[in-house]
Amino acid sequence: MKKSVFFLAALVCMMMQTVSTFAADRLISKEQLPAAAQAFIQKTFPGQTISYAKIDSDGRKKYEVRLNNGTEIDFDKKGTWDKVDCNHSAVPADLVPANIANYVKNNFPDAVIVKIDKERYGYDIELSNDLELKFNKSGQMLRLDD
Repeated sequence: MKKSVFFLAALVCMMMQTVSTFAADRLISKEQLPAAAQAFIQKTFPGQTISYAKIDSDGRKKYEVRLNNGTEIDFDKKGTWDKVDCNHSAVPADLVPANIANYVKNNFPDAVIVKIDKERYGYDIELSNDLELKFNKSGQMLRLDD
């Protein structure tokens, strides 16, 4: 009986944690984004408007933005971009380190970078041909995922 009660209590706690995780996301106005995020959007995506912005305070504070052209951008709590996903359009060239851009140009001349994601070890890059490339912080190719 005690084991059943303990199991039920643990299950309820897990469910409450899951519900609170979903409740951590909330929509915000563009004015509530950090100034650095606002400046990044204006400079990097001129003419685009914000479809929505939301804040995720679960664990570490981060911001998620979707532009009217479908681009999705993640920012950290200071407003520094962490991930830019342009879906099927090319990521702005100034976001891609030069040696990564050169590698893609030389090895996949018919593809463009549609997503760039900063990771602890370096960068995750997704190409328009659906290949995913992993690079270290120095821009050296680590591996290819398809």
